[in-house]
Amino acid sequence: MQLLHSRKGSGNLALTYIRLATQDDVSKMLVIVKEAQQLLASEDIPQWQNGYPSKETLLDDIAKKISYVLIVGQEVAGFAALLQEPDNNYQKITAGKWFNTEDTHYATIHRIAVSSHFHGQHLAETFINHLISISCSLGFDQIRIDTHERNTRMRHLIKKIGFIYSGIVYMNNNSEDCRNAYQLFLK
Repeated sequence: MQLLHSRKGSGNLALTYIRLATQDDVSKMLVIVKEAQQLLASEDIPQWQNGYPSKETLLDDIAKKISYVLIVGQEVAGFAALLQEPDNNYQKITAGKWFNTEDTHYATIHRIAVSSHFHGQHLAETFINHLISISCSLGFDQIRIDTHERNTRMRHLIKKIGFIYSGIVYMNNNSEDCRNAYQLFLK
């Protein structure tokens, strides 16, 4: 499935869309991982450090058909994973609660990054909106996402799109690796 979006950039019209990632995209995705790791580290955000996400993680996402790439013109400008099963990290939430807990059918946006060559063009917002559209077409009306408390840029974007703060979740039950968690309901 491809969702299309045209935008003006540098005086010309560039086709912008997302598609499922393939193994051919991995080398570019790894470059984007390094760029994101450097940006986060420069802002003292411990997210995505220590080799995460790894090449193996990206390949696993591709094999599961949950990895999407953002294409601008003909170039891979970003990537993300769209989980389509309950996230184990979301089983326990503190300092808040999940809303509508009887509905455990939700999609989760993880591992989203946009190349530093495309920063300032609001492409992360475009990308998330396309992932929301895909979630809806797959029958999900609830989407979850998380980010580190210090990642103010992502927290701002998440709220701007319409996600509501739900509480704190811990990655792999590690009490030192917590994230702010959010939900979006489409109905």
